Amino acid sequence: MSQLNRMDRRFKYLWDKQVVYRRNPTTDIPDEETDTYMFYKEGTHQCYDLFRSKAKITTWRSFYWHMLVLWHLNPEWEDADAMDIAIFLAYKPNGFTTFNMNKWNIARLVYEVSVLDLEEPPRNKLRKIVFKPNCGLTKSEKLSIVGKLIGRLNGVKKEDIYSSMLLLNDSEENITIAKIAKSLKCTPRTIHRRMCSELKQIKSKLNEEINI
Repeated sequence: MSQLNRMDRRFKYLWDKQVVYRRNPTTDIPDEETDTYMFYKEGTHQCYDLFRSKAKITTWRSFYWHMLVLWHLNPEWEDADAMDIAIFLAYKPNGFTTFNMNKWNIARLVYEVSVLDLEEPPRNKLRKIVFKPNCGLTKSEKLSIVGKLIGRLNGVKKEDIYSSMLLLNDSEENITIAKIAKSLKCTPRTIHRRMCSELKQIKSKLNEEINI
């Protein structure tokens, strides 16, 4: 089954509109780069990869952030372009959100985003390993690489757990502490100690989407 069908998302509309929703780091230099991945020992905030996982947008705050990132990645947009994409994403049957939004609230959000400094990169999660598009690696191979590279560093960090959870979700696997620990080559106790409330919420949301 294709990724498009698996996620029940109408990506074709975004492709037809030539919407950019992914971008690798632009100025951060990887400490190691191969044909399949880039590795940043200290991490990078410059990797934007929207709609990567099966998880959908579940809150107004998350929708706001997605629109901010999209406008940053598509600087040629006029207000009408942003409004068009926002309405499309907000329409629940298109598969990107779990809730409905009325047009008035969407218009207000688009206006609020439009008055921001859209050249300033939006806040983003730290990523240490960025796999290249169409790298050809299986999910198990990616998890193996994550475990190997993180194993070189001193201790498992929150961003390492986040990366592992996304890869498990991509494989349509329920995320468990044991699986995360196995992929990062550490003990379950280590993962428990590093699991902050935000990571626990992300883990729960990703698992909910898998089990729908």
